[in-house]
Amino acid sequence: MKRLIYLTLTLVLVACGTRRGYFNLDGRLLNLNQGEFYVYSPDGVFDGIDTIKVEGGRFTFETQCKESGTLVIVFPNFSEVPVFAEPGKSVSVKGDASHLKEIEIEGTKENELMTAFRQQLVKASPPEEMSYAENFVKNNPATAASVYVLKKYFILVPDVNLDKAASLADIVYKAQPKNGEVARIVRYVKMMKNNAGGARIPSFSAQDINGKNISASYLQGKVAVVYTWAEWSYESRNMRDRLLRLKNEYGNKLALMGISLDASKRTCSFAVRSDSTASPVICDQLMFESPLLETFGLGRVADNIVYNAQGRIVERSLNINELETKLKVLLN
Repeated sequence: MKRLIYLTLTLVLVACGTRRGYFNLDGRLLNLNQGEFYVYSPDGVFDGIDTIKVEGGRFTFETQCKESGTLVIVFPNFSEVPVFAEPGKSVSVKGDASHLKEIEIEGTKENELMTAFRQQLVKASPPEEMSYAENFVKNNPATAASVYVLKKYFILVPDVNLDKAASLADIVYKAQPKNGEVARIVRYVKMMKNNAGGARIPSFSAQDINGKNISASYLQGKVAVVYTWAEWSYESRNMRDRLLRLKNEYGNKLALMGISLDASKRTCSFAVRSDSTASPVICDQLMFESPLLETFGLGRVADNIVYNAQGRIVERSLNINELETKLKVLLN
């Protein structure tokens, strides 16, 4: 009898298609017959970046999952869609590759909650979208989805409203006091306030990808830019390329320091192999968990801070055109 029960349980687990301690997603997308996209986990479900292959419009992905966490799918057009992973669970993804905002993810309450939120935004104006996002965080503070929405709409944005961000972060923290990711968000917002306009270059020490020690003294006494980038982000690579052109033009009058959010130092080193400016790039392989991001109050890829020659912040989170204009004013 015991053997029969064991066999029955085994067949049930196999039929469900998801092994204990693993998370599985499978999907089908219209208008994407073949290709690939990336997936990473900002909160450590797995390390680094993985690739999902699409064949015949279908794809599948499985990863070890010891604790619940977030996966982020990065599509070929650099759109990002979160998937909330749980040990032993599986979800299905369906939609149209040309309308990724309407993508549907079913199989767990967290993902279905996020799907409903996405559908609410389809025809929303930008002000309505922000209002929906704020209400979503307030109404669902104990969920992983609320953490993602908090970061996407109120933390990792160019024109962050620090008071609003702090208020919403506190609401989520009260609902999830043991969540390390939420605790980091609260610390990050505080650091952002400390690195507002006029703040000085913070004290720090790090090694660049060539093993050279870099500290605050490298940035002092000249116009300086600290920026984040990653090999997998076109926007950030474009920003870095244009910053390097300015470095070639202005020489020692401009100091650049890049913080790579790549998961592999080897990938980062290969990406900068043709850089002739010798500007330091730091890659601690911790991606969004890098302590340097918290030190400088940076939280997203393609972010930046501009310091004047007196070592004070004059601008932050500029787009590349604004960044070029500001630097030319400071350097000429």
